[in-house]
Amino acid sequence: MKWYDRIRNVGLEDAEAVGQIEMRCFPPQEAAGMEAIQDRIRRFPECFLAAEKDGSLIGFINGCATSRRTIEDFMFEDTSCHEPAGAYQAIFGLDVLPEHQGHGVASALMKALIQQARNKGRKGLILTCKERLIPFYEQFGYRNLGVSRSVHGGAVWYDMILEFSE
Repeated sequence: MKWYDRIRNVGLEDAEAVGQIEMRCFPPQEAAGMEAIQDRIRRFPECFLAAEKDGSLIGFINGCATSRRTIEDFMFEDTSCHEPAGAYQAIFGLDVLPEHQGHGVASALMKALIQQARNKGRKGLILTCKERLIPFYEQFGYRNLGVSRSVHGGAVWYDMILEFSE
């Protein structure tokens, strides 16, 4: 049984649902606010995918394209860092509602964004994650680059990179 009906791009009409999911998945000091979410949707909608079940959003993945090999804290708030021709697809968040976790929704979203990055000719993807999530990302081919310089939300993050072979 598939736990989602489809994966699609997000539109501004989805901003409220995205914001509610973000607030349920991240502590307040780490969660993106409504203004940041709306700005991301406006600036890089092609890098913002959602999983839908029975007409409702149950999860999403988003980030910008960049030339950087690691995520810097300013990137979470400053959407002008999006470089449409950037070599890497950055991931700012992969959120799935708690009641839908553990059923492959996050994996499906990740696989969709990886495929999209390949199709766009990017060199790979980058993200930061907490230590407990390193094995989840390693299953997709990400490598742990160690503790990140990011201090977003006061947490300890690890830089992860997935580089496509030529």
